[in-house]
Amino acid sequence: MQANSARIVDEWLPVKDWPTEAVKEWHTNAPVRYCWTYDSVPGAGDWLGSSRCSCSLCVFASRRDLLLAIGRRPRLADLYAEVEQARGDSFRPDWRITDLIRHAAHCEAPEPGIVCPDDGPEFTALQDQVRQALRREPRKEPELARRTGRALCDGCAPPH
Repeated sequence: MQANSARIVDEWLPVKDWPTEAVKEWHTNAPVRYCWTYDSVPGAGDWLGSSRCSCSLCVFASRRDLLLAIGRRPRLADLYAEVEQARGDSFRPDWRITDLIRHAAHCEAPEPGIVCPDDGPEFTALQDQVRQALRREPRKEPELARRTGRALCDGCAPPH
C-alpha cells in the first residue's frame, strides 16, 4: 500500500509480477481455483490451455491462444469475422480473424478440449445487437478486411 495526503493506493494484483511457475505453485494449495481456460479441459490441472486469461478473442493474445479460442468459441469467431467483413476493420493490424479461422481449420491448431456452444439467450442477444449495428452506415469504406489476407504458415495459403 502507498499513501500520501491526497489518496491511498492499494496493490490488489501482486500476482501480475510473479513468474508463471510461481503462480502455478501457489495454486497447488490456494483457496481459490484458477480459471479452467488455463487447462486443456476444465479440471485437468495440466495448464495446457490459454497462456493468459482475458477476453475469448483478445487482440493482445498470442497466435496459439487465438487459435485455441477459435476452437473453443467458433460461433463467436464467426461473429467477429462477420463484423470484419462488413466493416472492413481487421481484427489486428497483422491478422484478420478470417485468416486465423482458416488457419485453425486447415493447419496446426491446439485441440480446444472443450467447445462452448454459445447457443444460449445471451449469445443470441449479442448476435442480434451486432447485426443491428452492422445495418447502420459504416464510418469508413469497408475495404481493409476484403483484401486478400496473408498466410499464417506455408500450408495455409490466402484465398485468391
